[in-house]
Amino acid sequence: MPTIAHRHADVDGFNVFFREAGRAGAPKLLLLHGFPSSSHMFRDLIPLLAERFHIVAPDLPGFGQSDMPERGAFAYTFDNIANVIDRFTEVIGFDRYAVYVFDYGAPTGFRLALKHPERITAIVSQNGNAYVEGLSDGWNPIRAYWQDPSQANRNALRALLTKETTVWQYTHGVPDTTSVSPDGYSLDDYYMSRPGAHEVQLDLFGDYRSNVALYPAFQQYFRTHQPPFLAVWGKNDPFFLSAGAEAFKREMPGADVRFFDTGHFALETHADEIAAAISEFLIR
Repeated sequence: MPTIAHRHADVDGFNVFFREAGRAGAPKLLLLHGFPSSSHMFRDLIPLLAERFHIVAPDLPGFGQSDMPERGAFAYTFDNIANVIDRFTEVIGFDRYAVYVFDYGAPTGFRLALKHPERITAIVSQNGNAYVEGLSDGWNPIRAYWQDPSQANRNALRALLTKETTVWQYTHGVPDTTSVSPDGYSLDDYYMSRPGAHEVQLDLFGDYRSNVALYPAFQQYFRTHQPPFLAVWGKNDPFFLSAGAEAFKREMPGADVRFFDTGHFALETHADEIAAAISEFLIR
């Protein structure tokens, strides 16, 4: 079993926790998690890929074991999250790498690609969206907050931060829910229950509109640079629809799009299959 190291990086005074595995000199792979998780979501995937790749999986700012500064000291926007992760890659020496993006990791990783297209060797998107048609009606309460950032609309989103909703995110669309370990959603709820965490997440809900505004720029990047692209998609995702996965082919006709009979957190049930797809894709 490959050894996974658990490290911290000082990124201009910002503490970023990350998991690292694989040998130095192997092809580099950056794993970016989403809401409401952390790099813990890659606990099954990393050992399956570490023999062939040098893997790094950071906790995004405000998530997991990375710093969660008070909102007055750090503005929780996706631009700022991407800036921290961009500097993180420089601090640890990830100069050219493939990137695996999921959920919030997608607008983070796609920002890195926009800024440094020469650094990106390939992209794997696991339910990481870049198209309006990929957004389900489940986004409507968040859209309402974008249109009217009132306290009432902000408070309405607190229902998305409960343990019950987190469990639902993990289990919705999974044919056999007993295959989903409670460890992932329990740890997510633990981090989400920290003082101040809900306000951080509500800020990010509000700023998610900046990602939608960048969809045309992301799509232009895909058209212009044609990065090797693999989509591995839980087809029963209640937030990011299969149409969003298929849409990548518009910009990148050579994109490899694969669907799995599972929900949003596809690694909880299909880590082996997704690891095999990534290995085949990146080696090819």
